[in-house]
Amino acid sequence: LRFFLKELCDVDYVSIPDWVPTKAMLSAYKKKEMSWNEYEQRFMDLMASRQVERLVDSDLLQGGCLLCSEHQPHFCHRRLVLDYLQTTWHKQIDVVHLV
Repeated sequence: LRFFLKELCDVDYVSIPDWVPTKAMLSAYKKKEMSWNEYEQRFMDLMASRQVERLVDSDLLQGGCLLCSEHQPHFCHRRLVLDYLQTTWHKQIDVVHLV
């Protein structure tokens, strides 16, 4: 992905592993061992414990794109990351979901 983005679009790829749920958390949700509401709360708690708002400058998201394998933004960690960042940065982030 990094290679193709750069070669075809002249776009940089930045990986931020701390913006990703744990494998155990995602697996439990996928197996329906926890509801979306529980997953959402646990993921937000995880973001807070990791203090993800300190990992990057908010300017990185200007013109940026968050990628995820989920096809619906309502049930996706990328939306949760943005919700969390908007709250902690006290900054509005314009979001366009490509579906």
